[in-house]
Amino acid sequence: MLKKPAMVLIDVDGTLVDSVPDLAYCVDEMMKQLGMPVRGEQRVREWVGNGVERLTRRALINQLHGEPDEALFNKAMPIFEALYRDNTSKRSRLYPGVKTALDFLRTQKNVRLGCVTNKASQFTLPLLKDLGVSDYFELIVCGDTLPQKKPHPAPLLHAAEKLGAKPEQSLMLGDSQSDVKAARAAGFNIVCMSYGYNHGEDIRNYKPDAVVDSMDEIRNLVDWGQAYNG
Repeated sequence: MLKKPAMVLIDVDGTLVDSVPDLAYCVDEMMKQLGMPVRGEQRVREWVGNGVERLTRRALINQLHGEPDEALFNKAMPIFEALYRDNTSKRSRLYPGVKTALDFLRTQKNVRLGCVTNKASQFTLPLLKDLGVSDYFELIVCGDTLPQKKPHPAPLLHAAEKLGAKPEQSLMLGDSQSDVKAARAAGFNIVCMSYGYNHGEDIRNYKPDAVVDSMDEIRNLVDWGQAYNG
């Protein structure tokens, strides 16, 4: 059982929110405008997790690794961004158990709650607001808050500094190898969701501290009754 954390940070895409339906819609509409084949939701599900720029590049080449022609990318990116601004939360939904987990975490004394995502603020903030969860978080660190994104530890360490928590007393809830790598580099504990986006790989291969099928399971993974000795 994990010790009670002084701070919990939660990822967005694949952890809090199933955002693929909106992202896939935007990818396919972008591809149509470019006169290229649509990619479909299943392919997009394997590409999500490193921000919309990386997603756009992957969609253009129809694979996880590699780079598209830069002129094509420069044409495609504004199309995708315009589409996604209008479709940030039309099809996206909170995963089952998320709201219950957030309600529970908010009742825990001396536990700060933040959000850390690689998604840009222009998309993250409206999405969390539209889905009714933005007010749960004291701090939201987006993909453009700092020069570095996950898997770099900087976003997690930035949140720890802002919320006054020591890394070794902090917990990350995520779903991808980027979350695990960032948490390990920052000195955080890390619990991953089994249902998230990890490019088709089993997240257990990256050895997080625990893997759960619902965020609400963290009630039983952590000794919440422990007196926090900050």
